Amino acid sequence: MKIAVALPLLGLRYLGGLEPLELIAFDQFVRLRPSATEPDPRLLVVAITEDDIDKQQQWPISDQVLAEALRKLQAEKPAVIGLDLYRNFPVEPGHTQLIAQLKQPNLIGIQSIDTRVGVSPPPDVPPERVGFNDLAIDLDNVVRRNILFAENDEGVLYSFSLRLTLAYLEPQGLSLQESETYPGVPQLGKAVFWQLTENSGGYQRADAGGYQILLNYRPSETVARQVSLSQVLNGDVDPSWVKDKIVILGSTAPSLKDMFITPYSPAITENLKMAGVLVHTQLVSQLLDAATGKRPLFWFWSEWVEVLWIVGWIFIGSLVGRVTYHPMTVIIGIGTSLGVLFGGCFYVVSTTGWIPFAAPSLGFILAVSSLVIYRSYQAHEKQKIVMKLLGQNTSPQIAQTLWQEREHLIKSGKLPGISLIATMLFADIKDFSTISEQMTPEALLEWLNELLEIITEEVIRHHGIVNKFTGDGVMAVFGVPTTRLRTVKEDAKAAVDCAIAISQRLEQINKTRQKQDLPIIQMRIGIFTGSIVAGSLGSKDRLEYGVIGDSVNIASRLESYDKECQPTNCRILIGDTTWKHIQGQFEMEDLGELALKGKQHKVNVYRILESRRDRHLHVAPARSTRQ
Repeated sequence: MKIAVALPLLGLRYLGGLEPLELIAFDQFVRLRPSATEPDPRLLVVAITEDDIDKQQQWPISDQVLAEALRKLQAEKPAVIGLDLYRNFPVEPGHTQLIAQLKQPNLIGIQSIDTRVGVSPPPDVPPERVGFNDLAIDLDNVVRRNILFAENDEGVLYSFSLRLTLAYLEPQGLSLQESETYPGVPQLGKAVFWQLTENSGGYQRADAGGYQILLNYRPSETVARQVSLSQVLNGDVDPSWVKDKIVILGSTAPSLKDMFITPYSPAITENLKMAGVLVHTQLVSQLLDAATGKRPLFWFWSEWVEVLWIVGWIFIGSLVGRVTYHPMTVIIGIGTSLGVLFGGCFYVVSTTGWIPFAAPSLGFILAVSSLVIYRSYQAHEKQKIVMKLLGQNTSPQIAQTLWQEREHLIKSGKLPGISLIATMLFADIKDFSTISEQMTPEALLEWLNELLEIITEEVIRHHGIVNKFTGDGVMAVFGVPTTRLRTVKEDAKAAVDCAIAISQRLEQINKTRQKQDLPIIQMRIGIFTGSIVAGSLGSKDRLEYGVIGDSVNIASRLESYDKECQPTNCRILIGDTTWKHIQGQFEMEDLGELALKGKQHKVNVYRILESRRDRHLHVAPARSTRQ
């Protein structure tokens, strides 16, 4: 069962079928993380807003306005300025002034990775002060990854965020270099940049081109202080917000469509998308924190560890499905296990790790469901076996008890023989052959079925089972298939009550038949209590629930004894073993010891007259000792 769940699930995961679910779960974990109380104090965003564009009455903003903003910012001595605006051609007036500002050694410009279809770097800015601003976007249009390095025809390119980070940290003695511990892996301060692969974390088909890491968003509503372009131009910015800071200038105006979906977008009611300049600010904040050891980078398990993790939860699911039987227990087991899994994965994300959640969850649920369905199927098949073995109708109480005891009753598709004390009831129609000669086969069958249905109803109502139909008769048993239902005394009384009820129903039928000038119907009933063996009889292809033993034969002989002796329309004879259990509860006639056909020893026989109920017990003297 575990293999049947694991192989398709791992195959689906390998093909990327579970990646969307993993990404949704990851985003939820990111949103649930505790929020930071303060924005990053090392950063300042100068936002070009819709109001700024309205005031300038043009887009792109002229080189003159942009040069003036950069001049005012430089006057406050920032550590580095990042210009997140394409400036590969002049926007007059003021291009000469802008070129002068772009030549400042602490200014970083942007370009596209592929300049053949994208945007080239600003003129007169050396390559070491230019970074690409391309973002890695997943198939669901969410930004979750940071591209550190990429290549084009000109060679290796650094990202805009990495250029800003290096420009800020290198004066502090932190530079990008190869890790001494992990050769071939870049390291900046305390941050070792392990390359994200196409199957890192919940990914399976990620476009991992270039050198990427997972973006660790700063858990704050505002990643950094933010001022508008107009505030900078008007001199309304606190100088301490600029001095020795990383200042990033870019557009936040929605009309410019430089907006991106983030893991936080589903929880935001307004401004669902994050401006590109703010995404780059997030990237810079992450790199700064990673290099200084404040926030580690995301880590991932290797592929084989993730497979073990998923298979482990499938195994746990199979255990829950195997050891829990009650529906409420199954629900509690599933809820508890998934809660532990969710809590564990959330804790890992909170400590900057990413392990699969959707795959183990689905594997766990499939394992539990498969076992529950399989057990239900087995239970259904066992129930079919039980009902097939019974081969007749039973009372709801007996059927329920039988089903509850199925594990004890069923062995290798059969009901094992059980020795117990039960009460047998045989009922037969008197002169059936004569009646059948007077009716067509179709009418006879319909009439017989109506009569047998009445007998069956009464047997079931009195907690017995109809073991078999014997043509024009019925064999019923009280006290099987298990003795745990009722006591022997209760079964014996139930059998006699059933016989009296049949007699009363027969009288009602005969009254109707007399009004229709039809002959009356007479029956004989024999009842005996004794030891029997109950179990399945026959082959595995044809089984029936059988009851055998001398007590069965005696009950049959009581029914057929002296067929001509019919003092009432329904004669009820019981043996002494039954009488011992019901004495004092019925009015009856003692017939004495009778020799029954095929029996060497005589049996004390009584004829039931009626239920005693609240009347004084009366045992009539023997009136017949016919052989």
